Amino acid sequence: PVRCPGSSRHGCRTPPDRKKKKYSSKEPLFYVIFVLGLSALLASLAWVAACDVLALNKSYEIATVTVAEGDDLSDVAQSLQDNGLIQSKLLFQLFARMTHTEVQAQGADQEDSNLITAGTYELNTEMDYRALISAMGSNSSNRKEVEVTITEGMTLDQIFALLEKNGVATTADLQDVAANHVFKYSFLQDLPTGDYHRLEGFLFPDTYQFYMGGDVLQILNKMLLRFDEMFTEEMRADAAESGYTVGEIVNIASMIEKETDGTDQALISSVIHNRLENPTRETGGTLGIDATILYVTGGTEVDVSLDSPYNTRTNAGLPPTAISCPGIDALRAAIYPEDTNYYYYALGDDGTHSFFRTLSQQQEFIASQERYQ
Repeated sequence: PVRCPGSSRHGCRTPPDRKKKKYSSKEPLFYVIFVLGLSALLASLAWVAACDVLALNKSYEIATVTVAEGDDLSDVAQSLQDNGLIQSKLLFQLFARMTHTEVQAQGADQEDSNLITAGTYELNTEMDYRALISAMGSNSSNRKEVEVTITEGMTLDQIFALLEKNGVATTADLQDVAANHVFKYSFLQDLPTGDYHRLEGFLFPDTYQFYMGGDVLQILNKMLLRFDEMFTEEMRADAAESGYTVGEIVNIASMIEKETDGTDQALISSVIHNRLENPTRETGGTLGIDATILYVTGGTEVDVSLDSPYNTRTNAGLPPTAISCPGIDALRAAIYPEDTNYYYYALGDDGTHSFFRTLSQQQEFIASQERYQ
């Protein structure tokens, strides 16, 4: 038998049939398409991100954005996104952190350009991320301001409501800071915290420029500083010489402001001083000023039986706090009253006050007015 070369002693073997692996011509093409598609997608995402960061390809729009006290970067980014100024909240936050940008805490360095400050700002879609951050700083020209006039005789509640109406700050925030902040002014040192009414009378009536949505402490300090400027050292010395503190003078002035149209403030002041300093059997040391009752009730009808320390018909001396924010004329009248022996006054039908030494004189005048009604 013919031996097969390389065969074993068991004879010839037929080599196994091996199939060659076949490669599809489509696989390399799919891989190339996948890589190109992924690259295009990444490039597209990068372009979208770059456009957002650099404010490219955006139609011009203006938006008003408010950064509230207590907001963080997430809140700011959300507001910018909601107003159409940015597309990606997360990308803005990442940019802010990479540039060490923070939302300014109360008392932080005002000059840091990477601090976003509470306030209301007018921004637009042409601002890139860097410009948006700069535009929300404390010294930004984009901060919106509003002019507010505080008139003589307004109460704290009326002032706070007016400030909220003009977008300066919320009533709740103003009340909170007024009640709890420890102010450094000498005339406020003895006032306990916890009740915002302690500032009644000390927010000086004037016309102010306020940043909308600005720092509440700065808002209150602006009005307190104005009072500190207007209540001069001479006035303080004269008040002390007559035996009154600044707070007591403000209290008296607030009642004068509510009780007169401005033509007889020094005479009204003389009645208050006479009753405080020389209480008679008739007065019993009470002031009998109905405006203090209305301060509590907020109405127009005087409840003479009101159970309140503000009822100066039944409680002797000054009410617990001022009842309005007086102007400079009322403050001066409180320090420099007319020298009279009047203890009573009454409003006549002609809209002017008449003044009297005794209760019987006052009652006779009131009866005469009623006879001709």
